[in-house]
Amino acid sequence: MQVIKEAQETGKITLVARRYELNPNMVGRWIREYKDGKYGNLDVAGLPDLDTKELAKENEKLKTLLGEKDLEIAILRDLIKKKNPHLLKNLK
Repeated sequence: MQVIKEAQETGKITLVARRYELNPNMVGRWIREYKDGKYGNLDVAGLPDLDTKELAKENEKLKTLLGEKDLEIAILRDLIKKKNPHLLKNLK
């Protein structure tokens, strides 16, 4: 939605497309489809306002979970290496 909004406001589809590393033809297509109502009642103002602090908190939670999973995998690999070293070759 942000790309469509910027392209409509500035009238410079190519510039906006370059900024977002998109093909200008695709941006033009999105604008046409938006005008034709293909995206329903979508409006930038109607999108949920995501709080930066909330996103940062969720990001930290996910990083912690990922770290725990990485540690768990390392422990399991170590156990396999000690008990059945021949199985470790198949896990990589």
